[in-house]
Amino acid sequence: MLHWAIFTENSTPITSLLDKLLNGPLPEGFKSLENKKGALFSTAEIQKWMDEERRHDRKILTRNHTQSLQSMSSGERKKVLFAYILSEKPDYLILDNPFENLDPSARAEFLNKINDLSQTTSLIQILSRTDDLLPEIKRYALWQKQELQWTSEIPSRSGTSSEENELFQYDLPESLESNSYQQENLVEVKNVSVAFHDKPVLKNVSWKISRGDFWELRGANGSGKTTLLSLITGDSPKAYGQDIILFGQKKGSGESVWDIKKRIGYITPALTDSFRGYHSLENMLISGLVDSIGLYTRPTEQQKSLARDWLRLLNLENLKDTYFHDLSKGQQRLIMCARAMIKQPLLLILDEPTADLDDKAAKLVVHLVNKLGNESNTAIVFVSHRSEPGLRPESIMELIPTNQGSIAKILS
Repeated sequence: MLHWAIFTENSTPITSLLDKLLNGPLPEGFKSLENKKGALFSTAEIQKWMDEERRHDRKILTRNHTQSLQSMSSGERKKVLFAYILSEKPDYLILDNPFENLDPSARAEFLNKINDLSQTTSLIQILSRTDDLLPEIKRYALWQKQELQWTSEIPSRSGTSSEENELFQYDLPESLESNSYQQENLVEVKNVSVAFHDKPVLKNVSWKISRGDFWELRGANGSGKTTLLSLITGDSPKAYGQDIILFGQKKGSGESVWDIKKRIGYITPALTDSFRGYHSLENMLISGLVDSIGLYTRPTEQQKSLARDWLRLLNLENLKDTYFHDLSKGQQRLIMCARAMIKQPLLLILDEPTADLDDKAAKLVVHLVNKLGNESNTAIVFVSHRSEPGLRPESIMELIPTNQGSIAKILS
């Protein structure tokens, strides 16, 4: 079977590339796929099926599962999409960054499935991280400036420390409002256990997050990281009846979800995809002050000034009127980090902030997160299945699966 790898950069969108590979005309080098049936495995495809479930209450990928796509972990979502694609029996499969959001164990399991598939099905791997290259692929191409360039070598791409220092040379802008919360502890989770349909997920998990902490949250796919975070953000009814204190108030004692959310900055790759309209960078950042998808009020001069200070920090000040969807994926992720941080929340949750980024962009996001941890009193929780070089958390919380649900292990 013929297999190909296409190395991409976040500065060049791949929409047109995917369209050509799926619908034609096929790019040069792929003529052997003429008149054959292709399929796409990507995070965007998962999002499409999630939207279908949410809007029309139609379960396609999860018709044989009790859980919805929304309630599954990112790794579990990939598994059900892959199974669905195999049931459709495509002649060739496009794998768009297939190992994103997979822990080492799930990655190894998925790699075995892909290796088996490669015996009967042509693979086109689109990848942002050079370490993710499938071993059976020997044909390489670069996707740059909307053109496909064939190469005989694996490209080496990484940012330099001098570029990082130049990008983030300014101090963090100060918040427009002082926070009235004075206690040291922000979140206290005590002996929490959670199950879904008699399936245990968490078992006697305890965790305390204090002002200014910098945590990395680790755990295998399905270990309960998403569930644990939803208890903190107020998005899960499983929090009621548990021993959870959020910002000085016991869960279920009369607080509203919005009382919780106004103290938290939260980003996920899926949240980035929610901004599909014509949002300028300045308005994107200001919308973080009011927690809205888009800006529907006239901003004040103070708000505009604060947004410009953040853009200057990111070295994007000259793009303040540029639309968010016109940025590279790496630039978008930097903007989302700044948007979540602009109100200087008590707690900043970064759920897979480097997912789908190329090597250089991921390194810059990590550098920015380190800066947020060093120069603010905001507590940070960084979640990633990938061990990011250069990340400097103070403590690590790892969820370890057992038959009774995941238990917590604290590493310092």
